[in-house]
Amino acid sequence: MISHLRPALVLLALLTLITGVLYPLAVTGLSQTLFPHQAMGSLISRNGKTIGSALIGQNFASAGYFHGRPSAAGNGYDGANSSGSNLGPTSKKLIDRVTADAKALHSENPAPIPVDLITTSASGLDPDITPAAAYFQVPRIAAARHLDPARLRALIAAHIEPRLLGVIGEPRINVLALNLSLDAQTR
Repeated sequence: MISHLRPALVLLALLTLITGVLYPLAVTGLSQTLFPHQAMGSLISRNGKTIGSALIGQNFASAGYFHGRPSAAGNGYDGANSSGSNLGPTSKKLIDRVTADAKALHSENPAPIPVDLITTSASGLDPDITPAAAYFQVPRIAAARHLDPARLRALIAAHIEPRLLGVIGEPRINVLALNLSLDAQTR
């Protein structure tokens, strides 16, 4: 019996070493060498202090900032609690939330609401919004910061990231980067 068990245990130990130790170390080393910023979480710093990540959305509640998509993650944009809501289209809880969000957004701007301002992403941590969602928020931010709406629209246009390779995904805007630029321009 030991003669049958020994090859299986040796193979288990070998595959554990390859797939559980060597491969992760190689991938980690390569990523930190070739893409150090991304491998370390795409962290954004200001004055030596880390203020966020380009990969995880943040909750901007002030009227003077661009707001991201609603988060389905438990306590807002909590990276340790990433998840969708798993609520179906007939869920009363989902319908009530979307209705309340739409009502609040219509009080800011009577224009049609871009869908990403009332729907959550699958992870609940999406850091990006569509250009339409950013443009929708211009009247609120212009009023809160006493800025010319044309200046805000120009700022938005400067932050639109195109489709990857011209075909993958949709044009998008990173909310944290846009808000940091907004702060820099209004100081």
